[in-house]
Amino acid sequence: MKMLSGLASTFNSLTNVIISLLGLGIVLSLLGGNVPFVGEIASNIVALVQALGDAGVVGLIAAIIILGFYK
Repeated sequence: MKMLSGLASTFNSLTNVIISLLGLGIVLSLLGGNVPFVGEIASNIVALVQALGDAGVVGLIAAIIILGFYK
């Protein structure tokens, strides 16, 4: 049980780091355009939001599910 708790803690820490790096990438992309190591994060997020918007109610449900993963 202790091993599973440690593994869960490791995954939680990795998730926090990845979300922080994603936020940093979005800010860098918005400030500097196409930053080489970041890629086009902002345009990918806009494309995701547009795809969810085109999907209508299904997109709304998918957005709720995606937000549920972050909580």
